[in-house]
Amino acid sequence: MAPRGPVPGVHGSGTVRWVSTDFQQARVSLGARLRELRAEGGLTGRELAGRLAWGQSKVSKLENGKQTPTVADLTAWAEGTGNPGATGELIGRLRGLETQYRSWRRQLAGGYRAVQDAHRAQAQRTRFRRSFDPSLIPGLLQTADYARSVLTRYSTLHTAPRDIEAAVRARMGRQDILMDQTRSFHFLVWEGALRARPCRPAVLSAQLDRIVGRLGPGNVRVGIVPFEADMNLPAGVGFSVHDDSLVITETWHAEMWLDGSEDVALHVRAWEALERNALYGAGAHRALMRAKRTVIPRE
Repeated sequence: MAPRGPVPGVHGSGTVRWVSTDFQQARVSLGARLRELRAEGGLTGRELAGRLAWGQSKVSKLENGKQTPTVADLTAWAEGTGNPGATGELIGRLRGLETQYRSWRRQLAGGYRAVQDAHRAQAQRTRFRRSFDPSLIPGLLQTADYARSVLTRYSTLHTAPRDIEAAVRARMGRQDILMDQTRSFHFLVWEGALRARPCRPAVLSAQLDRIVGRLGPGNVRVGIVPFEADMNLPAGVGFSVHDDSLVITETWHAEMWLDGSEDVALHVRAWEALERNALYGAGAHRALMRAKRTVIPRE
């Protein structure tokens, strides 16, 4: 796991100010169902809030799709409105939301290995993967030392269990899929990601050498979007597109798995706009060598 840049603002309170259209529509729909249950129970919002010992604003946010409920919230709502039989339905709707919006707090409760395994499973389902990374080297191209350094830093940020070595092994194991010639991979990397130092200089130098080795022909294509490119779009948001049917993108707070056709089409257009500026072959090699010259070992 590595956030790919500042993307839609997600806040620790559970309120998401800007998320995918499909996710927000589903959350609004769930809120409407909560409102129906309250009305069926003959309660005002104030009365339900008092019964559940909540602030009235929480009832309003949940009903208007401005806050994502927890399982405990939904259970209390069903019971508080006199509709305990609706608990299963409500939780089912929440699970549908969670397939798209995956908070790091929830995902990392058991450590990083489970997250890596989830991405490995998705990789096995994907025949054509294209991505854009503005701040870090893509996970499928990382060396073990680079991955270890990145995961250690994010483990500290999220105060997650430090199963770093298991996570590194899982990430390295996932890279075997690059050898499958029936699959295609197209990586776009912003030049800034080649120079960012989430690791020791010697580790970054070895990482750049790894990418140089991927510049030749084959089922894996690596394009470098250089600093001097006439940008069609800003380079601030990272994402991956899987078979033109799923997009995965990240924030500091959560990972978004978006399968709505409009969301996918938007990210494909963004990727194509960025790709028009990419360097390949000798041009990409020169960009990598420029980055490597800035890496001065200080050990």
